[in-house]
Amino acid sequence: MVPFRLPTEETLTIEKLVYGGEGLARLDGKVVLVPYVLPGEVVRAEVAPVKKGLFRGRLIEVISPAPARAAPPCPYFQRCGGCQYQHIDYASQVEHKRSILREVLRRVGKIEYDGDIAAIAGEPWGYRNRIQLHADRGTVGYFEQGSRRLCPITHCPIASPALNEAISTLHVRSSEESVELFTNESEVQTSRPIDYAGFRVSRNSFFQVNRFLIDPLVECATSDREGNWAVDLYAGVGLFSRRLAERFGKVTAVESGASAFRDLEHNLQGHAEMRNCSTEQFLAECHDTPDFFLADPPRAGLGKDAVAELARIRAPQLTIVSCDPATLSRDLRGLIDANYRIEKITVVDLFPQTSHIETVVELSLVPPE
Repeated sequence: MVPFRLPTEETLTIEKLVYGGEGLARLDGKVVLVPYVLPGEVVRAEVAPVKKGLFRGRLIEVISPAPARAAPPCPYFQRCGGCQYQHIDYASQVEHKRSILREVLRRVGKIEYDGDIAAIAGEPWGYRNRIQLHADRGTVGYFEQGSRRLCPITHCPIASPALNEAISTLHVRSSEESVELFTNESEVQTSRPIDYAGFRVSRNSFFQVNRFLIDPLVECATSDREGNWAVDLYAGVGLFSRRLAERFGKVTAVESGASAFRDLEHNLQGHAEMRNCSTEQFLAECHDTPDFFLADPPRAGLGKDAVAELARIRAPQLTIVSCDPATLSRDLRGLIDANYRIEKITVVDLFPQTSHIETVVELSLVPPE
């Protein structure tokens, strides 16, 4: 237990950004994490311990700003919990994400990757096609940073024009606690499915949220892969499966969610074999070797069971689409130990202005000597 200690105001020099969006400084040899800062900046912060060897700081003043510091256009920034990077110019945001990813690979996965980390970026504002709003006594907004207090909003700079129009006209029943909005820019989803670029997407089905980078993400993940048989794990509504069906003689799409699987069946009629089961179940029952696995797991990653089965099946080509560098690093460590080699890493910046990092990693099986 950390002894009680009143916060103190301290002058700190920020060394680097860490995953999650905070900057790291040191005070008497102890790590201090401070949000809304940049490497090289000298800042004044209110500092308090949170656990042994770790302090957190509340930014009071930037004494010496970094060249990459930008003026946030959003009036809710630093109060709303949605964005962490609006104070950084966009090109620098992408570079920091590449550096953070490399550091997490090294720290969590013990992976010394010395190759280039490519980056795909798009329009940094107005990109989100899906948002979740919270309601309180008829007022809507996002939760404040690190709490469940409501930050009321009238607009959101990272949301698409159609969603901003919906925000301004939304009337919420007093009994509702949250409202999710999804749009194809022609209509905003309420209860029924909508068509998004030829994909039926139901209310409870996952779909990528960056309306500008959907095609570049699909192209990056499927790349020049081709062959007889591809397996799309965590297939969702079939975003990757459809492209794979153009390049492989046979595609198997694996999805456990009921809503997403119904959409998958609708979207891939005649184009793929579909399995409504978990990835772990499918892999455990797989006794043939596909030419290619594509896996787009949730934040928890593949996990040790799936990694062990992939190591057993030994497909020659494997691509992981990851939304969490820590679980990605863990999964990659297991695959590298099973004789897979990283061929290429790409950061696809699906979430500008935030600390979230989407990564596509292409691997190949090293042939025995």
